[in-house]
Amino acid sequence: MSQSELPILPVTFRPTRTRAVLLTVGAAMFAVITAIALLLETLSPGERVSFIFTALLLFGVMLLLSRPKVEADEAGVTVVNLTTRRRLEWAEIVKVNLRPGDAWVFLDLSDGTSLPALGIQPGIAKEQAIRDARALRALAEFHGSGTHAD
Repeated sequence: MSQSELPILPVTFRPTRTRAVLLTVGAAMFAVITAIALLLETLSPGERVSFIFTALLLFGVMLLLSRPKVEADEAGVTVVNLTTRRRLEWAEIVKVNLRPGDAWVFLDLSDGTSLPALGIQPGIAKEQAIRDARALRALAEFHGSGTHAD
């Protein structure tokens, strides 16, 4: 990928279809469970509250699952996974990997570790994930090499 083909920074990579499905399902579950809690006449007020609380918990899980993203800017990359957020300088990223069968991208880091980047995952949008992984790889190679003009 040439410098002119690199994504314009800042850029955010996220599984948008998966996110849309998770948020839609979460909202639908919340609405249905809440409606059931309010419509069932045999439930006590405490039981209604527990139904609605359970609906909120389920919606919260869907929100958590829809959280992953990878944000790239001039200074580096922020990887947001389910419960963690990590900021990396471009020079820390040695390699961007998305091998056949991988559930998401892995970043090989200069300290010898590997960091999963759940924001790029082939799930229901394989071609988009491949394009995003290639774009992130090109950005990491360009910015990490120190050859670009600041």
